[in-house]
Amino acid sequence: MLAYILRRIVQVIPVFIGATLLIYFMVFGMPGDPIAALFGDKQPSPQLLEQLRERYLLDQPFIVQYLNYLAGILRFDFGTTFSGQSVGEVLARTFPVTLRLAVMAIIISFVLSIVIGGASALLKGTVFDHAMLVIALIFIAVPIFVLAFLAQYFLGVQLQWFKPTVGANNDWGDLWLPAIVLGFSIYAASMRLTRSSMIETLGQDWVRTAYSKGLSRGRVIPVHVLRNSLIPMVTDIATNFGILMVGATVTEGIFNVPGVGNTLFQAIIRHETPTVVSFVTVFVIVYVLVNLLVDLLYGLLDPRIRYVK
Repeated sequence: MLAYILRRIVQVIPVFIGATLLIYFMVFGMPGDPIAALFGDKQPSPQLLEQLRERYLLDQPFIVQYLNYLAGILRFDFGTTFSGQSVGEVLARTFPVTLRLAVMAIIISFVLSIVIGGASALLKGTVFDHAMLVIALIFIAVPIFVLAFLAQYFLGVQLQWFKPTVGANNDWGDLWLPAIVLGFSIYAASMRLTRSSMIETLGQDWVRTAYSKGLSRGRVIPVHVLRNSLIPMVTDIATNFGILMVGATVTEGIFNVPGVGNTLFQAIIRHETPTVVSFVTVFVIVYVLVNLLVDLLYGLLDPRIRYVK
């Protein structure tokens, strides 16, 4: 197991270099002058523009800029935004907000998927099962921004159950409404996956053997069926977590969540290469670590899975 973990950690290195190189190249190749865009409609002097380009190394070739960025990462220096802020400080301020939002959305989706997906599998072919499948299809078909606006209007403005917007000062309670929207947006696919996985597991020979040995339904379902059905669910959670860490830009914008998605979107508009690449670098590391944790959980859920050389 230790050798497997070390191999996976070593595999992070080429993934890290490849992801940062690709993102850096894409941002570098974007049209427009990011320094001139800072002044808006104002026309700064050519000398000031040249000084700022030299300060942020924008006058250097692509490979020089990229190597300088990598050298800074090794010193735990993520660079400076064009507004003068440290990228590390921006990341430290926004990352916990998105992390809380992603964790809350994953918990909501996971609980709903297990409860409703499991009930649909056990009640396959009934009215309840068909109704849950139709509702899941509706959630899949509705775009996330439509779901966000509806939740904001009805749950936040009309019923006033939640705060319609988040703002700079926020805690766990302020994030409930965007977390519910994100949780329901990924719930439908997760619920269908749980249902199909449990139906497949219920048809296995060893489940019928467990019943023939006299084990009760209350023992077979949670211990034998649900446990083995969780393996695809764990993979789905890891994928959704990675998506939510970077893909919640629309939701964060609608609910004014000061997270990494909203900040990353603004940085892309301003062509802030250090901010964009640093954020993506952290996303790559988080995504790889989450998938490593998932691989280790496989061995706990299914004793037949062993990682050997």
